[in-house]
Amino acid sequence: ATRAAVAYARELGRTVTFDPNLRLPLWPSPAEARAQILWSLCQADVVKLSDEEVDFLWGCSPQEGARRLREECGVALAMITLGPQGCYLENARGACRVPAPAVRPVDTTGAGDIFGGSAVAKLLALDTPPAELEPGALEGIARFAVTAASLSTLRPGGISSIPTEAEVLAALEE
Repeated sequence: ATRAAVAYARELGRTVTFDPNLRLPLWPSPAEARAQILWSLCQADVVKLSDEEVDFLWGCSPQEGARRLREECGVALAMITLGPQGCYLENARGACRVPAPAVRPVDTTGAGDIFGGSAVAKLLALDTPPAELEPGALEGIARFAVTAASLSTLRPGGISSIPTEAEVLAALEE
């Protein structure tokens, strides 16, 4: 089903995003997880990985993982989350590393998904192909997404912890 959905999206000229959310107990083996994730990465235009997923896949730094995504998989925009350290974004026009706001987390459930969703929402609002984003636009996406993810850790739960756009924008102004 996934392969058919990717082929259909490609036929329609749609941007394909991917976030593997690696959960090893759900796979028959780490080798099978790695093989399927690597196939999926090479189908995507925009990828969000955690630093732990980069380590699992390649055993390298987040920056090297982003380079591999772009050069080996043809990914237009690589987004690597770094937990409380923030994030790293890279495309053909530039890269940025943005620190996370200092918070006292209550629950980190869903923070990575909130980062990814917030980043993709900002990307879509810019209406610019991911490979053509200038460094300033990358930084704007990264700041918004890392702030949204950080704010989400201040409340318990996943969906219930998603901050509003107004909350994120207010935090960015502080």
